[in-house]
Amino acid sequence: MPISFSTLIYIAIFGAILLVIQGIYLITFGRSIEHDSKLNRRLEMMQKGRGKKDVMEQLRRERSVHKGQLSIPLYGLLQERARKGNIAFSARSLMLLMVGLSVLSFVLLNLLTETDLAVSVGLSAAIGFGAVFFWVSSKARKRIAAIEEQLPEAIDLMVRSLRVGHPFSAALTIAADEIPDPLGSELGLIADEISYGRDASEALAEFGDRVELQDIRFLAVAVGIQQKSGGNLAEILDGLSKVVRARFKLFRRVRAITAEAKWSGMFLSGFPIAAMLMIQLIKPDYYDNVKETAYYLPLAVVVCIFLVVNILYMRKMTDIKV
Repeated sequence: MPISFSTLIYIAIFGAILLVIQGIYLITFGRSIEHDSKLNRRLEMMQKGRGKKDVMEQLRRERSVHKGQLSIPLYGLLQERARKGNIAFSARSLMLLMVGLSVLSFVLLNLLTETDLAVSVGLSAAIGFGAVFFWVSSKARKRIAAIEEQLPEAIDLMVRSLRVGHPFSAALTIAADEIPDPLGSELGLIADEISYGRDASEALAEFGDRVELQDIRFLAVAVGIQQKSGGNLAEILDGLSKVVRARFKLFRRVRAITAEAKWSGMFLSGFPIAAMLMIQLIKPDYYDNVKETAYYLPLAVVVCIFLVVNILYMRKMTDIKV
């Protein structure tokens, strides 16, 4: 079978596996689990007649799915990404899903291609494990980016509420009701925990550690200092909001400035691979004269290592922390 057609089938199987993962997730937990509604999920459940305590317990159960870590490298990394993305599947369930989708990929590869058994096993494992990891990572990136963008607006709402005389817990509740998901439900859950007696700075700090956002940690520290030492919390949060907005603006500016370098790095990293694929497509026997020599395999490994080093180095050069 032509290499180009087989490659298209591999890509199609990978895309189909991603759709299967999303379908399983939505069928299992429902559409509202996506956290992308204009009305946040916490308010949606409360409008359906559920009590505040029941909603809080359900959200806390979903949040505590990824507590505790194992020393298995892939398991721990997957659990960390799932925690950031607030994936309702546990890491163990995701690992089982990887195995099941690898079996499905193996069946599809044998039905649609004439790949050798060893290659088919390796590809099916790569597709099954890679698709789940890619799906979880994309969910985590999307959720963290949305929280970062929503945070300054939420702080501004708290500042306005504090200035008209509301206590912090009420200001947090107002912000939670006005902000859509993913931040809205998180702030609402924190507000509910505070109303049941949990320390506000502790709840905010736990949220910041879970999503690993420094700005939320700053918010927790500001609230904690005000609780212990007093002061004008509205002015403190107003200053924090300006800092967060300025930092976010600077980050976007840096990303725009480094866009050319990033695309150049991607092009330089991807061009050798694209050239090799084009050679295989146009003239499959191009390397036949050197494949049997003693230096072919060692040099191929060295080239692959240099390609990986190039990709990592280009990414490190353009990854500027703000």
